[in-house]
Amino acid sequence: QVQLVESGGGLVQPGGSLRLSCAASGTIVSTYTMGWYRQAPGKQRELVATITSGRLANYADSVKVRFTISRDSAKKTVYLQMNSLKPEDTAVYYCYFSGLRGNYWGQGTQVTVSS
Repeated sequence: QVQLVESGGGLVQPGGSLRLSCAASGTIVSTYTMGWYRQAPGKQRELVATITSGRLANYADSVKVRFTISRDSAKKTVYLQMNSLKPEDTAVYYCYFSGLRGNYWGQGTQVTVSS
């Protein structure tokens, strides 16, 4: 089993920044992918960004340039730096973990972009 604990969500004005963190714990082998998905009200969950053990990052087109994903393998933690936030970025952001023993999700953290 893998447990994921997210932090860093909140309310921010358009153009502002937030940094999300997700720490993984449990039975984890060295090769795994972590990332972030989001779900806005009335919409399906969608990919935001992922990063592999080799630090290969993948981004949704809507967040490229504005968001940066990174990881600290020693801490088993993934970060999402979100800059130039827009109202359409408002959603619940879910941490995602994909390893040899399966896929896991965090409980979600709310990000609201509003003036």
